[in-house]
Parts: sequence; C-alpha cells; structure tokens
Amino acid sequence: MQLEEVKSMNKEQRVATHSHIRGLGLKPEGVAEPVAAGFVGQETAREAAGVIVDLIKSKRFAGRAVLLAGAPGTGKTAIAYAISQELGPRVPFCPMTGSEVYSSEVKKTEVLMESFRRAISLRVKDTKEVYEGEVTEITPEEAENPLGGYSKTVANVVVGLKTAKGTKQLRLDPSIYESLLKEKVSTGDVIYIEANTGAVKRVGRSDAYATEYDLEADEYVPLPKGDVHKKREVIQDVTLHDLD
Repeated sequence: MQLEEVKSMNKEQRVATHSHIRGLGLKPEGVAEPVAAGFVGQETAREAAGVIVDLIKSKRFAGRAVLLAGAPGTGKTAIAYAISQELGPRVPFCPMTGSEVYSSEVKKTEVLMESFRRAISLRVKDTKEVYEGEVTEITPEEAENPLGGYSKTVANVVVGLKTAKGTKQLRLDPSIYESLLKEKVSTGDVIYIEANTGAVKRVGRSDAYATEYDLEADEYVPLPKGDVHKKREVIQDVTLHDLD
C-alpha cells in the first residue's frame, strides 16, 4: 500500500502590495482624478475600468472576461484590485500568480479549479428561526473544571436581548459564548442567534449609542422590531469553495 501526504491548498494571509488601493478614484461623471483612492496616473485605463464596473453592476457583462495587458509595473494588478473594491465586499476577488501554480505540490488543474471556485459567489436566501435584539447583558457562569485543578470552565452564558417590543434572557451553551467572543460582541450591539445551529451574527451597534462624531468605525443600526424570538430571512453570500 502506497501512502501519500495530503498537501493543503489553504493560502497564507499576507499584506498585499496593493492594500492601499481603495477604488478607481473616479468622479461621479466617470472622469479619473489624477491622484485619488491610492492611484497616481493611468487616468485612461481607470476610466475604461469604470465602464467595466458600470456594465457589471447593470448586469450586462455576464459570461465575459477582461484582459489587462501591459509591461510590468504599469498597474494591471492595481486596476484589477480597484475593480473589486468598486464592486464591493460581496463580490469575491481571488488574486493569484503563476508562481503559485508551478510551485505548489498539488496538480496545476486543482489549483486553478480551487481559485475558480473561490471566485464564484452564490447568494442564498433562507428563512430561519432566530433570537434577535440589542445585547443588554453577557454574563458567563463558571463551574469547577471536571478535570480537576484550580482553573474553572464556562458552564453556560446568560445573554439578555432587547427589542422595541420587549426583552428576553437566554441561557446558552458555552460554544455560543466562544462565538460571541469571536464576533467581538459587547453590550449595546445588535445581534441575532440562529436557533437551530447557534450561529452568532453581529449586525452592528445600536443607534442609541450613536454620537455626533463625523467619523466612526462602528455601523449603527436601529433597534429591532417585534419579538426577540422570530423568523427572519437571512441572506448569505458564499462561494463554491465555502460550500465544499
């Protein structure tokens, strides 16, 4: 029997050289500004890329591709990244280089197929039973460690949720407490918890905590209406790679 080591195709995260690009830097009429959104120059190419973005947003570019040609260092990758920024975070962007294909220890067709599946997105709509509201309390309850010692473990977590119609206190599993920590949920955040899976999603910060600052990092959302326990239409954007 021959045994082979399975090589992972997970990509390592790194700081890209084009992370400063925030868009194409176009005016509302589609004219490129000389210096804008991390770009300097290449006005004609950026304006042409803006036409491509408009065609994609108007759903007139399905089944077509764009080829950016030019000498090294002329901004081809930067323009491609800017197009993805203009299309928004829901449109997947999967950059790759030729060296990734030839230096990988898996088959080249597998690398290309994985990249294609990472770049194809699906929008899934589903009606789920959820608990939704503004967080008024997060209290983990500890218990003695069953393995002994002086340390304690989280036995359960008490979460208080508030809506415009009322409040509800939930006693949840410790795994949901880990999800709350992963989502960085704190008091005053608006969240929903799926009743079947226990998945936690942070929607934003309650607008009751909104201030008069001109620039803030949080996205403020209104207090949910109705009961805490409800049926909610959940829209998820997933790639074919996520479904795998």
